[in-house]
Amino acid sequence: MVLVTVVGKTQCKEGFEFVFGGALAECRDCKVRNVCFHLEENRRYRVKSVREVQHDCRIHEGGVRVVEVEKIPLKAVIPARAALEGAMLTFEEVRCRDLSCPSYRLCRPLGASEGMRFKILSVENGEVECERGSKLKTVLLE
Repeated sequence: MVLVTVVGKTQCKEGFEFVFGGALAECRDCKVRNVCFHLEENRRYRVKSVREVQHDCRIHEGGVRVVEVEKIPLKAVIPARAALEGAMLTFEEVRCRDLSCPSYRLCRPLGASEGMRFKILSVENGEVECERGSKLKTVLLE
């Protein structure tokens, strides 16, 4: 399925990645708001192709262009007991405050927040070393 949205003219390049932050109050009466706001909040997307259609925008200087986007699969660590390829998962952040941990970014991946639903695309072999003793596995989420 093709996902179409709009991004600011300065960002509309193939390969541009962004996290959709949600609806803005300034956009309530915009004629293209439904194209902007049908993406999932806090999910990461990548621009696949740029279309010629342009629109004025109150937020983006120079307006916006219509683009096709795709969801970016996320690499994350989850409890080993939940790491089953093909399973659906409600994301829960690993409760860790050790910023120096090499797995910290995998425990709190950009584009995933508490309560979001994902499908587990793949599970890597072996467990992740966790200083807190948690049994974790690295997965790719969609």
